[in-house]
Amino acid sequence: MKPGLIISRVLPAPVEARAAEGFAARFLAQDGAFDAAAFLAALDGAAAALITPADRLDAAAIARIPATLRVLATFSVGTDHIDLDAAKSRGLAVVNTPDVLSFATAELALTLMLAAARRAGEGERIVRARAWPGWTPTYLLGTSLQGKTLGILGMGRIGQALARMAQGLSMRVVYHNRRRLPPEQEGGAAFIADEADFLAAADVLSIHLPGGAATLHWLNAARIARLKPGAIVVNTGRGTTIDDEALAASLASGHLGAAGLDVFPAEPAVPEVYLGLENVVLLPHLGSATRETRTAMGMLALDGIEEVLAGRSPANLVA
Repeated sequence: MKPGLIISRVLPAPVEARAAEGFAARFLAQDGAFDAAAFLAALDGAAAALITPADRLDAAAIARIPATLRVLATFSVGTDHIDLDAAKSRGLAVVNTPDVLSFATAELALTLMLAAARRAGEGERIVRARAWPGWTPTYLLGTSLQGKTLGILGMGRIGQALARMAQGLSMRVVYHNRRRLPPEQEGGAAFIADEADFLAAADVLSIHLPGGAATLHWLNAARIARLKPGAIVVNTGRGTTIDDEALAASLASGHLGAAGLDVFPAEPAVPEVYLGLENVVLLPHLGSATRETRTAMGMLALDGIEEVLAGRSPANLVA
């Protein structure tokens, strides 16, 4: 008999086809608010489950998972929506989807950098409103990224991919990490150990931090004040890493030139403080949203599930 697999959300068609072929798969299609009770009820008798970052499983929920479940896959790199300690105590393997989304997420960070610097959001809204008065030499002047310094906060796989892209725009790249990378991973980017020096160097700050208590509101008013006047802030990591009130106030005052945000602390809600600002580009969590990437993520999650059920330890095993 095929092992039972519960999938919480609609996934790309090739992923669902493979799941249906290799498993006794049940697709809950909870593409609204996550119904934890319905999800947990569906797990009865299943050997595996595949969830997404929008599906939060705390310790109480994990305690209710039936003993038949051996592996939990998440359609993401991040795991802050899962209580990993509870999963480990329960003997539940957790697998994720590293590497395959790095380029797409870096690509979106670059999109936000360009859109914020060149005022693309403002321009698009003006055109749609039929309010464009016509070309003039000083209309909607933005900022070129050529020759500017990109500061990457969190130089993991996504940060490294973004660094390579930015160098193609003739940008200087610096980064700040808990520790310096080996030279072969830096790709010409310069490590700045001192946080204050790092912030002062950046014309564009791109944030690639994990979620959790340790990074909550990392970008606060004090750190924003250390950024250059006119600097641009981009976030494709976790919405919780920014103090939204402080960022919005700096954008409104003109200290910061612009921002590009793809993630928010209580998605799908977007903080009201941003909605009246023209100098912020707001996207609905599109970091890995390409057909190619989302399919690869699903396939990697299924790989991990199959490996665990076969008694092996997959490369994408988190806990």
